[in-house]
Amino acid sequence: MQNRFDGRVALVTGAAQGIGRAIALALAEAGASVHLADIDAAGVSATAAEIGASAHAVDLGSAEAAQALIRDIVATEDGLDLLVHAAGGVRGQVGRPIEEISEEDWRVIFAANVDAAFFLARAAAPVMRKARYGRIVTISSGAGLRPSLTGIQAYASAKHALVGLTKQLAWELGPHGITVNSVAPGFVRSNPATERQWESYGPEGQKRLVESIHTRRLGTPQDIAHAALFFLGEPAGWVTGQVLSVDGGRS
Repeated sequence: MQNRFDGRVALVTGAAQGIGRAIALALAEAGASVHLADIDAAGVSATAAEIGASAHAVDLGSAEAAQALIRDIVATEDGLDLLVHAAGGVRGQVGRPIEEISEEDWRVIFAANVDAAFFLARAAAPVMRKARYGRIVTISSGAGLRPSLTGIQAYASAKHALVGLTKQLAWELGPHGITVNSVAPGFVRSNPATERQWESYGPEGQKRLVESIHTRRLGTPQDIAHAALFFLGEPAGWVTGQVLSVDGGRS
């Protein structure tokens, strides 16, 4: 069954590169009217131009910015059907002992991974409720289900919180025709941060990681996009509150 999104309006965050970019491209190819949001103004503009989408340079750690983004899209499109929150990441941090972690180090990762998802859902929910239709997909992580390979306490905690938010929103919004699900990727070399992490393992660590995966390969951004589009499509209309591990069987 082919998953088409003709006539649907979609917002993908974290879309300048990596997983978010792959999801945005897949939606555009499937017929959706796609809006891209990212803190990287140059990157999101370049991606939007390449795939024929609309670009929004925005820091979604701000409640006001998230509200304004949704308001602008609705004013342009007269609605919002699909929301994918792929923004987040480690914000340049590396694993360190907990006593070395500052309050700011902790909070900046929560702002990017959890606060932004909450602010966006809070802004989009009334629009989707009015339409009696909506699909929300969060991109969490294997780090939201177990300890993180990054070794970053805030990242593991934030991704666990994002999974909790996903499940709670599914319960709240389900009666209004809105599904909320999460894709939890395994290790994917998708951006500069994951490239640095991959290099830090060294040849032996890289070999051990790949051998711990049933399929004996790393994932790709496209692997994650395929899972996201399943949750966004009509065949998944009775699927909500779920977390799908897309990690080659490692979990």
